[in-house]
Amino acid sequence: MRQNHHARPCADARKTPIFKRVEQHPHHFAHSTYRQTRFLPLMMALTNKGFLMVIRRRRLLGAATCGALAPALVACSSDKSEQEAAHALRQSAALIRGDAAALRRELVRYATLAPSSHNTQCWRFQIQDQAIIITPDMSRRTPVVDPDDHHLFVSLGCATENLAQAALANGFKTSVLLDTNGSITCGLEPTKAMTSPLFRAIADRQCTRADYDGKSLTNDELRLLERAGTGDGVSVRLLTAKPAMESALEHVVAGNTTQMNDAAFVRELKSWIRFSADEALRTGDGLFSGTTDNPAVPRWLGSPMMSLLYSPKSENEKIARQIRSSAGLAVFVSEQNKQAHWVEAGRCYERFALQATALGIRNAMLNQAVEVPAVRAQFASWLGLQATEQRPDLVVRFGRGPVAPLSMRRPVQAVLI
Repeated sequence: MRQNHHARPCADARKTPIFKRVEQHPHHFAHSTYRQTRFLPLMMALTNKGFLMVIRRRRLLGAATCGALAPALVACSSDKSEQEAAHALRQSAALIRGDAAALRRELVRYATLAPSSHNTQCWRFQIQDQAIIITPDMSRRTPVVDPDDHHLFVSLGCATENLAQAALANGFKTSVLLDTNGSITCGLEPTKAMTSPLFRAIADRQCTRADYDGKSLTNDELRLLERAGTGDGVSVRLLTAKPAMESALEHVVAGNTTQMNDAAFVRELKSWIRFSADEALRTGDGLFSGTTDNPAVPRWLGSPMMSLLYSPKSENEKIARQIRSSAGLAVFVSEQNKQAHWVEAGRCYERFALQATALGIRNAMLNQAVEVPAVRAQFASWLGLQATEQRPDLVVRFGRGPVAPLSMRRPVQAVLI
């Protein structure tokens, strides 16, 4: 990464007490308690002392913080309001007995709490008397990272599983049919209501991108995760031995390096990042910086800092650290490389994630090894898969770790047809 030895920070920023301490004593600052602050990477870049540092992606969005540049910024968004909204949309609605229309809207709300690639929420819902139809929203495709729409249909599968769990808790059995146009018809048939631990975990489920505690899970916990993640034509392989995890890490790093050297990939990723709470609240989608333990900053500041500090080396170091802090990796594999199996893979992953949440276990996607075709082929070969039929769908790390902030969702009305 090239340093700009002629760039100088703006005058207002240089007047701040924290900036003066960094500029006057950069070595002391780097080795003091200040190094734990979120704005250290930006301060190192601005001091012009040859300390332009490569930082990890979980901090790159917050490389410049409100505290560091307070005099230079008119205002800086707080993520408190965003998190209040994120929690509010996960609260169950007060339903009136016999109000079928309200109940079906509530089932759709549960479905929208499913995960999706880049939190694109690539779905639409059509409510009928005896069914809810989930259709792909192609305006929310991510064609660079997901050119064949694999992740899109996995996301629809996750939403389908949430809907099925919520329907059963409210007295409906769900029959699922994938139509030729890519829509998923979820038929609703009355049955005895059953509230499962997986249903109760829907509101709390999250992708936790922090480090985990590195401790192993019990055999009983692993069996529950494996059972939840197995479906019709989809299996899950749990890698818990360190040599196997290190080998998988090599493939993830290879995919990540390829992606980060692709300007189109970075551009697409940046388009789905919500740098400020205001932006996250306005769109109700995307990757809010606060969900990755980063402070909220305006887009005009966050976007150029991401371009400046985003590097394959820092990302690969972060990935290695996170995998090595995990209890294991879960690799979901489809027996056939078809849309129906991609949807099923999404349902299997969502059950896995809900079961993990019920057990107090965190998880997060690390799909670089399956997103780059050349690397995916090598990864499939390492797994011993039949290249012409079987496909590795998802790579997920899991373990115990901290609770992360919740991500936003669009309101139900915005996703109804």
